[in-house]
Amino acid sequence: MGFRVLHLVRPFMAILPEIASPDRKVPFNQKVLWTAVTLFVFLVMSQVPLYGIMSSDSSDPLFWMRVILASNRGTLMELGITPIVTSGMIMQLLVGSNLIHVDYSIKEDRALFSGAQKLFAVVIAIGHATVSVLTGLYGSPKEIGAGVCVLLIVQLVAASMVTLLLDELLQKGYGMGSGINLFIATNICETIFWKALSPTTINLGRGDEFEGAIVALFSLLFNRKDKTRALKEAFYRDNLPNIMNLLSTVGVFALVIYLQGFRVELPIKSNRVRGQRASYPIKLFYTSNMPIMLTSTMTSNLFMISQMLFKRFENNVLVRILGVWEPFEGSNQLFATGGFAYYLSAPHSFTAALLDPVHTVVYIAFMLGACAFLSSIWIQVSGSSPRDVSRQLKEQQVVIVGYRAESQYKELKRVIPVAASFGGAILGAISVVADMLGAIGSGTGILLCVTIIFQYFEMFVKEQMDSGMSMESMMASGMQ
Repeated sequence: MGFRVLHLVRPFMAILPEIASPDRKVPFNQKVLWTAVTLFVFLVMSQVPLYGIMSSDSSDPLFWMRVILASNRGTLMELGITPIVTSGMIMQLLVGSNLIHVDYSIKEDRALFSGAQKLFAVVIAIGHATVSVLTGLYGSPKEIGAGVCVLLIVQLVAASMVTLLLDELLQKGYGMGSGINLFIATNICETIFWKALSPTTINLGRGDEFEGAIVALFSLLFNRKDKTRALKEAFYRDNLPNIMNLLSTVGVFALVIYLQGFRVELPIKSNRVRGQRASYPIKLFYTSNMPIMLTSTMTSNLFMISQMLFKRFENNVLVRILGVWEPFEGSNQLFATGGFAYYLSAPHSFTAALLDPVHTVVYIAFMLGACAFLSSIWIQVSGSSPRDVSRQLKEQQVVIVGYRAESQYKELKRVIPVAASFGGAILGAISVVADMLGAIGSGTGILLCVTIIFQYFEMFVKEQMDSGMSMESMMASGMQ
């Protein structure tokens, strides 16, 4: 039954674009080059505006998802990595729940699974683009005209296809890591850099002010006679990035980097090679950034649906229970002020959190509980559960020291679920603190950025070690 479902993708395989796998191992310097090229294309697409936009001043329904989905409003990267991430999660859930059976040892199954993910991504891109255009995100469809509406949809879908191929290019081994992680980290770093050093001036009723926190600090110190008041304004100004936001961001970065080192080392030995021993690390963040990404995606979709319903059916009781939305301090952007959406959204500041303790407690309980629960679920879906790890070790003829191959599952079951749930809850707690302190890029964004950069650092070290070992072997063979 599962294989028949997977075989439904076969007719589409001929029309789905694909990056051919490299026929040899790609050298490290070429991987760096291809990664840089991919990043350059992404940055260009993030700045090229969509042709045909009439207006983009309305409230942004994707406001909460932009950072984590590498999206930039009004550009070719409007949809960001949404289609890729959504299709990947759907396929993982289908496989994890055994609704679709995939044998990764069979080449055809791997190709069909990859094709199914692409097909889902294209369908999601078409649907998302169509909804965005027809709901007036870029102006009234009647005023824009049918031709321009179709052109906007084509641009969004084509950009999503390019993003999909860039991700596949890296994952096939031409570059390092994946396009998804690279784009997320770049988008967050770009946001932090811009909020710190932006030379753009904004007038919020207090005269022209620099947007960048560091630029504003020096401007206020040079232009104000009262230096104490200038420092206070630079550190605590409202509605624009300030130095405290920047310091909070640096602090969260340091905390996550520190916690990355927490792990339990299980001693293992090989049954094939006598005397060969090593350790199997169970990290505190066992499921990496998946819990916070899943939680954020889930809540962001809820906010988007609630906001769109509220704009059309403002007086409907059920819609108001889901969420009440109002503009925030003179801006066009809507924020939840009531309903489920309000209690699942982060307080705007630490002061706001203290003024509404019920909101704060509900939000904290939701974030910690959801991250812990989704982390424990993800290990079952992603093939990293105690049973899966035990089977992998057994296939490699490796056992935990002091345990037989049949009994090591109990030891893994004692450690892995605790690491997954507790690590997920810690991620949720860090995200909550970062949001309340006003960290730039949001708590979720910073967590994703740090874990992705850490993964790239580990990849870089591994590539360097592999290239060093290959050089040593070549020199040894040359001496012989």
